[in-house]
Amino acid sequence: MEKAYLQVYTGDGKGKTTAALGLGLRAVGSGLKVIMYQFLKGVHSGELNSVPSLGDRFSIVRLGKREKFFWHLDDKEKEALKNELQSELEQVRATLSESACDIIILDEIFGALHANLLTLEDLMGLIDSRPPGMEMILTGRGAPAAVIKKADLVTEMLCIKHYFSNGVPARNGIEK
Repeated sequence: MEKAYLQVYTGDGKGKTTAALGLGLRAVGSGLKVIMYQFLKGVHSGELNSVPSLGDRFSIVRLGKREKFFWHLDDKEKEALKNELQSELEQVRATLSESACDIIILDEIFGALHANLLTLEDLMGLIDSRPPGMEMILTGRGAPAAVIKKADLVTEMLCIKHYFSNGVPARNGIEK
């Protein structure tokens, strides 16, 4: 890409991952290569079925995946997850150093940050090591001020109303 930017999708509303996936789909349609790293997502979701049909232009790699939500892990499990994720971050660093794609998506990276599985220094290091021609998309609730300041585009998803509050669980093909 001639000029690449740092994009952030944050906020408590629905649609951060969906926006990143949509951007990835559009990019593949224009001949670009996309790698999405999903943090802390262990539950199967529809994009894992559809993205492989796009061939080698779009791939999803799950890091720190667990079947249980983070807040259900005990201290020993959290520490094991932290060690695992720190090791898996080497894949992200390699993607950046090798310029292995046109667009890198770090989905729910702010969740991993808030769970203390990586530090703000780790995250800023990833951002700073981004090659000039690689677009970077970061998603998750609670984007830190330092990331927002460095970003070229920040979109905040605001939850005004959601059927989850009425007890509707995540639905296949819509939320998962």
